[in-house]
Amino acid sequence: MMLAESIHGTLRALFLKPRIGAFLARQISVFTASAILFAIACWFSRWIGASSTSQRIAVGFVWLALTLFFDVGLGHYAFGRSWELLGEDFNLLHGGMFPIGLVLLTGMPLIAQRLAKTERRRQ
Repeated sequence: MMLAESIHGTLRALFLKPRIGAFLARQISVFTASAILFAIACWFSRWIGASSTSQRIAVGFVWLALTLFFDVGLGHYAFGRSWELLGEDFNLLHGGMFPIGLVLLTGMPLIAQRLAKTERRRQ
């Protein structure tokens, strides 16, 4: 997932940011990244091996923690993004969309598994 997110971020920086600006590009990428990560969650829902609702919720919280570590920790310490810039993405009142993406990410394992079950019932 982090590889997909890294590729997505690189493509955002190369193609979207120069055309519409950094902040708007980050806003849009919350939703495109969520779609990509949801596809990955659906693809690997059986492989994850979480069989109960509580296990799927736990997986979602692990993904949340890893994403925060990756985006915030590495963003600041490895790539030099300021705390102020990182904070902009979290501020919903000023257009930051990152919390919405985090909520979506946390629920993805549960939603993906439920969709998989619905699909199996249709077949």
